[in-house]
Amino acid sequence: MATFNKFDAFVENLAEGVHNLQTGAITVALTAAANAPVATNTVLANLTQVAYTNLSARVVTITSSAQASGTYKLIGTDLVLTATGAVATFRYVVLYNDTPTSPADPLIGWYDYGSDVTLANGETFTIDFDGTNGILSLA
Repeated sequence: MATFNKFDAFVENLAEGVHNLQTGAITVALTAAANAPVATNTVLANLTQVAYTNLSARVVTITSSAQASGTYKLIGTDLVLTATGAVATFRYVVLYNDTPTSPADPLIGWYDYGSDVTLANGETFTIDFDGTNGILSLA
């Protein structure tokens, strides 16, 4: 399973009320190896995304957004991306919040899959979110 890496600005955006992770449209963006995300990126416009032609919806279904004993966990359903034709090669899966307008599309974090991923017509790629520890945990 790929490791979650948070964007630096995510912490400030949480503290300043930009995100409501329970109700926001948490969405996946894909980038290629040549366009790797870095911790200092702040909004989706900072990234060069692959083309989403022939790819299914990229919105994550949040099933739980709660804290217990001072630790917050954001839990989501695994997201299965399905190709209906050839899909551009990607390596990084980026999470962003598509709901806020200021800043627009603030970044949350990314997963590095370690090598290029290609999808041909009819193939699927599952983004496996940890059902116990969550997409992310804050203590």
